[in-house]
Amino acid sequence: MNNVDKKSLSMFFLLSISWFTPAQESVLTEQMLVLDEAVFANFNACENPDALAKHASYFAEDVEFYHDNGGVTWDRASMIANTKKYVCGKFTRQLVAGSFAAHPIKDYGAITKGTHVFCQSGSKVCEGKADFVMVWHNTDDGWQITRVLSYGHRNND
Repeated sequence: MNNVDKKSLSMFFLLSISWFTPAQESVLTEQMLVLDEAVFANFNACENPDALAKHASYFAEDVEFYHDNGGVTWDRASMIANTKKYVCGKFTRQLVAGSFAAHPIKDYGAITKGTHVFCQSGSKVCEGKADFVMVWHNTDDGWQITRVLSYGHRNND
């Protein structure tokens, strides 16, 4: 790599990391945490058709959901059908305190990440733990999730 390429690359990185201040990132994190809580409050009550519909509304129609154990779904309808079949009335989700973070995506939205546990609805026993990443698009109609990665599923030790 020549010196011109190195300077251009360095300038690109400086510009890309300096456009969002720590205070703005803190506000973004708070905003995204509220959205995360809303998405999963409806997820946790998804045996109610209205809650399931509200949960679905947070996802883009062409959402891609990557699950290390379950595979990939390529659209909201398939993802919500899986949620209804495998989750509703069976499991709830809890965010692990202190694990949530949000990072801006310039001219698009944000990335959120964290760790969550899944608890059996009846017994409230929380056995499963996993990491997640979500890509959110800030549209004229509000925030929508366009990509989800759920991975690293393990016992909740």
